[in-house]
Amino acid sequence: MKIKVCGMRDKDNIKSLASLKPDYIGFIFYVHSKRFVRNIDPAVLQQLDQKVKKTGVFVNASAEEVKKEISKYGLQAVQLHGSESPAMCLEIKQEGVEVIKAFGVDEEFDFESLKPYQNAVDFFLFDTKTSAYGGSGKAFNWQVLEKYRLDVPYFLSGGLSVENLKDVKKIKDSRMYALDLNSRFETEPGLKDMEMLKEAFFLVRQTK
Repeated sequence: MKIKVCGMRDKDNIKSLASLKPDYIGFIFYVHSKRFVRNIDPAVLQQLDQKVKKTGVFVNASAEEVKKEISKYGLQAVQLHGSESPAMCLEIKQEGVEVIKAFGVDEEFDFESLKPYQNAVDFFLFDTKTSAYGGSGKAFNWQVLEKYRLDVPYFLSGGLSVENLKDVKKIKDSRMYALDLNSRFETEPGLKDMEMLKEAFFLVRQTK
């Protein structure tokens, strides 16, 4: 199981996280987010191990804006968290980055709506449906994932915490590719608690 830690913006906090060797580190380029990266020094990202995929998170940004940030920060993955079309996802994918298309999920979510995206993205990300595009700290009912019929692997997001990771590991779905850790591991928005993350990484990566 891969691990993504999202919402990073503090230089020292990023360095500490990198030492834990996550698979993805997410940087939010959405100005209305409490975890907006602002003017982070590109050198901070460029110094990261290339095995840690630098992931830019965008909400309804233009393709040109996303491409500019890919180039500026050397992003290796892009998470699109708004109402981006399959065509835009494919356009971004052609930049040579992984494309993760996020969807807010609740009991009424129509998984059939994902079909047009299945050849335009590398992964889906299923998050708790909110008006704020993620970061709610609340989990959705994971049983609704039983309605998901496509083969595209996905990231699970929304309210993941040390307390519920053991329950996550009980989900028997080979398409669940990664876990997205964010607000439940923070001391304040954008600042992660490394001891909590160390515990989470151990729980996720232990084989039994």
